[in-house]
Amino acid sequence: MSRQAAADKIARILDAQFFRALCEPVRIEIILVLIRKGRSDVGAIAEELPQDRSVISRHLQVLERGGIVCASQEGRHVFYELDASTSVQRFEAILGQLRALLPLCCPAKPR
Repeated sequence: MSRQAAADKIARILDAQFFRALCEPVRIEIILVLIRKGRSDVGAIAEELPQDRSVISRHLQVLERGGIVCASQEGRHVFYELDASTSVQRFEAILGQLRALLPLCCPAKPR
C-alpha cells in the first residue's frame, strides 16, 4: 500500500464528530458517570456533575452524534448508555490503519 493510499484510508476513518465528542472535559466526565452508573437519564447524570441539566443534555447529544452513547426513550425519560462496541470498532479501525501507515511514514528508529 502506498503512503497516499494509507493516508486516504485514515482520513476516511477519522470521523470528526467522534473525536470532537471526546475533546471536551465535561463529556469525558459524562462518560465516566455512565461507566460508574450504567444506563442513566439526564437527571441522574446531572446529579453527579456541577453543570446544569440543559448543559449535560447538549453534551449528551454531541456524544450521541459521535456514536459514543446511545439513547432510548421510555415515556418522558430519555436514557443514555455507552455504545462501547461502536467506539471500540472505531478505535480498532484507526489503529489498524495507523499500523499500516507506520512503515510508510515513521520508520523505526535504531536504539
